[in-house]
Parts: sequence; C-alpha cells; structure tokens
Amino acid sequence: MRLFKFFRPAPRIGARWFALILGMTIALSAFGINAAPAAAADGTNPPNLKFQSSPVTPPNPQLLALRGGELPADTASFVTAAVDRVGPAVVRIDTERTVSRNIDPLMEDPFFRRFLGEDLRSLTPRQERLRGQGSGFIIDKSGIVLTNAHVVDNADRVTVTLNDGRTFPGEVQGTDEVTDLAVVKINTKQLNLPTATLGDSDAVKVGDWAIAVGNPLGFDNTVTLGIISTLKRSSAAVGIPDKRLDFIQTDAAINPGNSGGPLLNSRGEVIGINTAIRADAMGIGFAIPIDKAKAIYAQLAKGEQVSHPFLGIQMIALTPEMARENNSDPNAPLIVPEVQGVLVMRVVPNTPAEEAGVRKGDVIVQIDGEAVTEPEQLQNLVENSKIGQILQLKVRRGAQIKEVPVQTAQLRDF
Repeated sequence: MRLFKFFRPAPRIGARWFALILGMTIALSAFGINAAPAAAADGTNPPNLKFQSSPVTPPNPQLLALRGGELPADTASFVTAAVDRVGPAVVRIDTERTVSRNIDPLMEDPFFRRFLGEDLRSLTPRQERLRGQGSGFIIDKSGIVLTNAHVVDNADRVTVTLNDGRTFPGEVQGTDEVTDLAVVKINTKQLNLPTATLGDSDAVKVGDWAIAVGNPLGFDNTVTLGIISTLKRSSAAVGIPDKRLDFIQTDAAINPGNSGGPLLNSRGEVIGINTAIRADAMGIGFAIPIDKAKAIYAQLAKGEQVSHPFLGIQMIALTPEMARENNSDPNAPLIVPEVQGVLVMRVVPNTPAEEAGVRKGDVIVQIDGEAVTEPEQLQNLVENSKIGQILQLKVRRGAQIKEVPVQTAQLRDF
C-alpha cells in the first residue's frame, strides 16, 4: 500500500503550466537586461521613471585616441588663448658684429721680432663675424620692439623676423646696460603690425601662472609654462651685481635665445622680459619686471640716456652678531661697529663716495633720515634719487657717528 499519492496533471494542463513558467522567466530576464534608465526622444528621462543603472566601465584611452572624432571639439586652454593673443607680436632678433682678433702680445717682443723678421708682418689682426640670436616683442604699431641690451650689444647689423616669417632690418634706438633693456625700431612701411599688451608686474603674486615665449636655441615660436617662483630677487643675489634690478623668478623653462622675449600671465599680458638663467641650476629663470621697462623705454626709443645715480661703494649687510663674530677673530682685517646697517667693504677710487670721505669699514645706518639695513635698500634709495643730488649719509665709524654728504653722479661716467 502506497503512503503517498502524487498528483499527476493531465497532459494538456502540464503543458500550459510549463509554457506559463517559461514565459514569466523570459519576461523577468528581459526586464533585468533593460534596467538602464529610459530616455525620451529629446534625451531627457521621464519624470516618474526611476531605474538603477549598472556600473559603466571607463573607456580605454587608447581606443579614444583612435576614435578622435568622438572627442570634444573644444580642447583650448588659457595657455592657448594667451599665446594666440601675444604670439604674433613675438619676434626673432638676429645680430651680426665684427670683432678683431689681435696677434699674440708675445709677438710684439723684440726678441721674437728679431727671429721672425718679415714673417711677423703676416700676423696682422684678423676680423671675424660673430652672429647672435635672441627674442623680442612689438609694443607699438610704429615698429618699436623691446628686447634685452645684451641681445643687440655692439651689433653692426640687426634683423627682425616676425612670427609670420616677414623680415625687417632693425635699428637699435637705445640701450641701457644697467637694466639690460634695449629698443629696436623696424621700418614697417605702413604695415599693420601686431602688438603685445603690457600688464602690471606689481600685481604679480608668487604662484601665478607664467608663460615664456621666444626662440630658444633657434627653435622659433617656442612656448613653455611654469609659475612665478618668487619676486624681487636682487641682481646681486642672482650673480650679476653690475645690474640694478629686482627680478621675477620663474620655473618656466628659459634657454639661450629666449632672452628679450615676453613672460606672460594667464591673461596673455606681458609681465616680464626673459633675461637670465642660472647655469648651475635647473628650472630657475629670471625676468625683468615689465613696469621697469615701461618707465624707461620711451627714453630709449628717443636715444636718450637713462639716469642711474651712483656713489661708488661695495657693501654688505651687517648685524651686531656678525660684527661680534668678526671682532672676536684675531685675524680680522678690521674692527667694525657692532650695529645693524650696511658695511662699506670698498670705496671705488675717484668716485663721489671717495671725494666725500667715505671709508672702508664705515657702517651706513641712514640715508636722508631713513634707516637702511640691506644693500638692496640702500641701492634703491640711491637709484631713486637724481643725478647731482646731495644725499646725507649717517655712518658709524668706530665709536663715532658722522654725517657725510655725498653728491651723486651718473654711473655711466665711471
């Protein structure tokens, strides 16, 4: 006797149940596959439909590169916009100059002349043509080009090549070695020249974008990008004490041939003139603040000399601690007052400082009543004075305090 009796549906009823179950399974599978959000014809989602979309695998960048037509058309950046704004005004400056190579001074010795005789006459000085290259930028439609003085220094011939390939002979209107600035004029023949927009270097901050444009190493129309690393880097700290400048320091790549080219901000305005690099460093370049150029380029364009008042001293900063350390050394060349100020290390002969009685070892503590503690501060006060102006120096000489009037002179005269 069987304990269980299984229900056996009729053949037709079983087939119907099987068909119903199979249909529901297919419907549920289709619903899962199409669970992505629905979209209307205009690309928007119906307001009452909420679907959970499945995670999307990020596209392969290599495939995207191959399918370039599917990428967004607008890939421009602020760098592109800045270069488009100023790039046409950036020029290449090629220079040539003739130099004479003198014969060896040894050949002037009577002993050698005796043995060489007539052969010495063939050892005449020979001339060589030296070529140089730099950058510049047009600041006026009349053809005024701003560049570095060292780019066109002693040039016999200057050629200016525009961004579009047009070439013009250039004439050096004026140079100022102290600020390393020069103005070159090109004959535009009434052509409409592109010009660069000059910005405000006083508004520049550390960390701002910096874009260098120029022709480094002969590679025309080269653009490099970096930031402003620091401001007011003195020329003495940079290693060029014969200049009177506070440079903008940047890590935008600057190479030989960049000299004279513009340093731009993110808006495409010129904030500096690329001028120097450190040979022993990577990623450190220096630019002349454009405000310095704006103050004197009109004088240079007229062929006028730029005034640079001069005293005639070499100096370093002095603190009481430095003075005590020096004075405790039995081999110290001199004993200096233990005060804070600017120590005179050398007085240049035949200069206003020597004529006024300034001595080596004096410590300048004031100029015209203003306290001075750094050489750069003292130099700026002198630079902002006038030629022939009498400056009242207050100095510490040993235990004495002296007032020394010094009349400034023009630096170029010495």
